[in-house]
Amino acid sequence: MKLLKENEEISLSGEEAVKILTDVECILISLRDIARHYYDNVDGEITSENRSAYCEETTRFIDENEITKKLANIRRVISEKFNLKPGDDEMDDIERELEHIRYWKPRSE
Repeated sequence: MKLLKENEEISLSGEEAVKILTDVECILISLRDIARHYYDNVDGEITSENRSAYCEETTRFIDENEITKKLANIRRVISEKFNLKPGDDEMDDIERELEHIRYWKPRSE
């Protein structure tokens, strides 16, 4: 990945970094603990009845804890640190890298 020189290193304040790490830790550990609660610890399998509860609990956690808002804030804080000057391809460094992401789509597509 080729970045603008001024984007090769970015800085976060300690406060910004701690807030990001706190949110990431909460999301990561909570999702891990939800999975551990519903999956069989011996063989890593899940029953059909537990799968439904697992999906419901995961969704509840995401919704009640406004996880998408937390992730959007993390993205904003980090993105603000970049020089978003477009390159020869008329995209900035972030756009260029993000264009390769494979986003979720319904299974029917």
